[in-house]
Amino acid sequence: MIGTIFNLLGALGVFLYGMRVMSEGLQKVAGDKLQKVLNFITNNRFTAIMTGFIITSLIQSSSATTVMVVSFVNASLLSLTQAIGVIMGANIGTTITTWIVSFVGFKFKVTAIALPIVGIALPFIFSKNKKNRDFGEILIGFGLLFLGLLFLKESVPDIKHHPEILSFLQNYTNHGFLSFVIFVFVGSVLTVIVQSSSAAMAITVTMAFKGWIDFPTAAAIALGENIGTTVTAYLASIGTNVNARRSARAHFFFNVFGVIWMAFAFHLFTKDNGIIYNIAKLFWNPELTNAQGQHINFPLNVALFHSVFNILNTLLFIPFVPQFSKFVENVVKPKASDLRKKYELKYISTGIQDTAELNILKAKQEIIKMSAVAKDMFLSFLDIFNNPDKKIMNKVEKIKESEELTDRMQEEISKFMVECSKEELSDTAVNNVNAMMRIVHELENIGDSCYKLALLSQRRYNKNLKIALQAITEINDYARLIMKFIEFYDNNLNRHLDKSDLQTAYQFEKEINNNRNLLRKAARRRLQEGSDVKTELLYLDLLKNLEHIGDNALNISQALEQIH
Repeated sequence: MIGTIFNLLGALGVFLYGMRVMSEGLQKVAGDKLQKVLNFITNNRFTAIMTGFIITSLIQSSSATTVMVVSFVNASLLSLTQAIGVIMGANIGTTITTWIVSFVGFKFKVTAIALPIVGIALPFIFSKNKKNRDFGEILIGFGLLFLGLLFLKESVPDIKHHPEILSFLQNYTNHGFLSFVIFVFVGSVLTVIVQSSSAAMAITVTMAFKGWIDFPTAAAIALGENIGTTVTAYLASIGTNVNARRSARAHFFFNVFGVIWMAFAFHLFTKDNGIIYNIAKLFWNPELTNAQGQHINFPLNVALFHSVFNILNTLLFIPFVPQFSKFVENVVKPKASDLRKKYELKYISTGIQDTAELNILKAKQEIIKMSAVAKDMFLSFLDIFNNPDKKIMNKVEKIKESEELTDRMQEEISKFMVECSKEELSDTAVNNVNAMMRIVHELENIGDSCYKLALLSQRRYNKNLKIALQAITEINDYARLIMKFIEFYDNNLNRHLDKSDLQTAYQFEKEINNNRNLLRKAARRRLQEGSDVKTELLYLDLLKNLEHIGDNALNISQALEQIH
């Protein structure tokens, strides 16, 4: 008995490891495509559903998708309504794995497929080309996944030689609705334990294939697995803002409500000659068995039920997404800490499938937010400089808070990028990570310079320094030139700059340096004419910090040339 348990655990380990390797390879190969798909998300709930479906189909993990949704909502990159749409699509996308496992793993001799796939992968794995190695990972993972499934099938004892197993299960199959609840609970716990609804489904269809459980029992367990898979997103939402917590709860409520309505119609779907049976009959014999008495098409029947349930659940909820969103908002109230929460960026890992490529996208979006903070600080400085009044202390204090925010953002995003760099990334992703870390550093320097400019403006007001009207005009003209450079890199943030774009950046830098030289000469001329020394020193300090921002903008542009 102990040997059987360890065999089962070993088979499950091979299956899960194969899924992880395949998922990592898929993410590295499809990383850029995933980013384009995520960028396609709009307020249209249908495109959000399609996005969730495509991403989950690509990375073979609804947990990974929903965890990323939680983190994106936490970063204010997605609204709750958009998040709900993506979650719906992820639920449908996760059924693809069940179809692959059920069709290939139980309709063909697995060793005839898995071992040749591993053999084909070998030259790719040892290739010097990174993309070839990533593709080899996908094949190796695919092969290991099905070898794990083969071991799982062989490790499950034959029911004819172990009738006590069937009698144990039969103790819970004849209690009507209570049986339904029990097996939904079993499915939920199983998914939480293995941390993968795909692996839990593989175990379920194997038991159905071997005759351990009948079709209604397997279907009830599958429903429970839909609930169990929401735990990962729930854990990821701990410590996040209120909208991120709401998106995690939306995933839970969506799946639970689906199971509740299915409970009333369950018999209609799973009975002999029921809805699933009649749909299956159009494509295969739902009751076909082999010489060993194994239900050859039971895995396909379970996969069909899994897909039909998730598609119907999505169709039922689509018209009510706004109302569902309101319901979740009413259930999950904001805490006092949400109003004063400090900036924090967590690296998200789902355990079974890591999401490095998607986390890089998240970091890119955080950099866009950081750039917006720095840009607002510069505009605030101009407001203080041109409108010195009694409110100047409050205005400078706000810029100080923003400067402290950019410091925290630099620290958190840099730590985040270090975590990303620890993962197996494509060459393009590695270059992007390095360039992004440089951009974050430069943005933090811009924040520092903006705060210094605000302090200089405050000193001008406190010391009642009278800057000549011509000098004020010069500072504003110079600042407008800097602002154009800021807008240039801000509009191109996180995209590759070609040679002509970079030439534009160099032209900005040249113009900024030329103007700096002219303005310094103007300051020296005013000093010779008897201008106040403290005023002109203030003027030169303003020029120096403005020029530093121009240097930072050039460094950001050079880093953007490395982004692909």
